[in-house]
Amino acid sequence: MEATAKATYVRIAPRKVQIVLDLIRNKPCDEAMAILKHTPKAACEPLAKLLKSAMANAENKDMDVSKLYVSECFVCQGPILKRIRPRAQGRAYRINKKTSHITMVLREAE
Repeated sequence: MEATAKATYVRIAPRKVQIVLDLIRNKPCDEAMAILKHTPKAACEPLAKLLKSAMANAENKDMDVSKLYVSECFVCQGPILKRIRPRAQGRAYRINKKTSHITMVLREAE
């Protein structure tokens, strides 16, 4: 049995989220939460919130919360917010503000 949680349109680049996801993949939920609390990365805050949500979803499906582990977690790129930055001599440079769609799947260890 598995529990899933998704966070869409998170305003952080997928490349930055991927680094933190690699740290918590295949770890027990309590260990993954500890890693997220003590890692100084911007992506840790939305990922901790997502992990709590996935654990709550698992609890609603009558799964044993103490046996849960992060079986799958991945990030996909969302839409890019395109912004303009004024530069010298009337030029304009484009700034791409990337978004992420993050998915986390928890399963019970056997």
